Amino acid sequence: MPEDGPIRVLLDGTPLLGNRTGVGRYTAALAEELASMSEVDTRAVAFTLRGWRKLRKVLPHGSRARGMPVSARLLRRCWLRGPFPPVELFAGFTDVVHGTNFVLPAAMRAAGVLTIHDLAFLDAPEELPPSDENLPRLVARSAERAAVVLTPTSAVADVTAERLGISRSKIAVTPLGVDPAWFTARPPSEALRRRVGLPKRYLLFVGAAGPRKSLGWLLKAHEVTPELPPLVLAGPGHHQHDERVRSIGYLSDVDLRSVVAGAAALVLPSRDEGFGLPVLEALACDVPVVCSDVPALREVSGGHATLAPHGDVDALRDALTTALADPPSPATLTARRTHAAGFTWRHTAELTVAAYRRAMS
Repeated sequence: MPEDGPIRVLLDGTPLLGNRTGVGRYTAALAEELASMSEVDTRAVAFTLRGWRKLRKVLPHGSRARGMPVSARLLRRCWLRGPFPPVELFAGFTDVVHGTNFVLPAAMRAAGVLTIHDLAFLDAPEELPPSDENLPRLVARSAERAAVVLTPTSAVADVTAERLGISRSKIAVTPLGVDPAWFTARPPSEALRRRVGLPKRYLLFVGAAGPRKSLGWLLKAHEVTPELPPLVLAGPGHHQHDERVRSIGYLSDVDLRSVVAGAAALVLPSRDEGFGLPVLEALACDVPVVCSDVPALREVSGGHATLAPHGDVDALRDALTTALADPPSPATLTARRTHAAGFTWRHTAELTVAAYRRAMS
């Protein structure tokens, strides 16, 4: 451990490039908090042949970009075989290397810290794109090499220990945070409503399209309940669009906060989640939440969401109807906001720095 200076930390900053969904938002928020902490000297590297120079423009002030054009696919193939090439070869020496996105870069001397956001792909490897066909083996290899593994919830920590065969004591839980701006978010203006095509009243799903999100279940429950408001799908990859279902695509952070704040309820029907940040963000701006009754969402919602057994259409329909039936009391709203306020990115960073120190010890 450095005795005369801050810990040198090298983050995998690849998730910072392009449109940011869950992992990108986590990496960005963590990088911003680490940049403000004097005990850490934060650097980042992007594993990509194209656009790697853009990393310099998206890092927070005080953080430095490292690296050179390199194929992530080629690196992953090499790291499956062994610890070469080490990340120091093209990013410089560091005390800790942090794999923020499931894969831990090989290193010569640096202590390894790995974030595993969920392990849903282990149960549905056929849903992985061809470029990620080796991800299950690579994640298992990364977890084995890491000194400390981070997960966003205890639910994921338990699954990680069981499925990857690592000691539970090797895992540290670092919950995600809620940006303070969510607590002052206001419903969308008329201009924003017109621009993205929002109805006056709507249910909202936030997230990228994909089988794990179980939108088919939600769409079926919505279809058989015509008294429910139209359903709006916010995020990349959605193509449904008719009178009752509207896809509005990827939104900026500012627009997303307004769209969430204006929803009659937020719905997260996933068959599996690592954390479910939209749940807390909706609670922070007084929006009721309906989600599937899976371990991570039970843990994160803390009793402040209406839960439905995954795949049960009647239960989801009843949960949506119940969530919209009566306006919440002031005490309920206060309890929801208080719960959401307990999750901060500063706390995430503090727990992460503690994991860095533990990895180096």
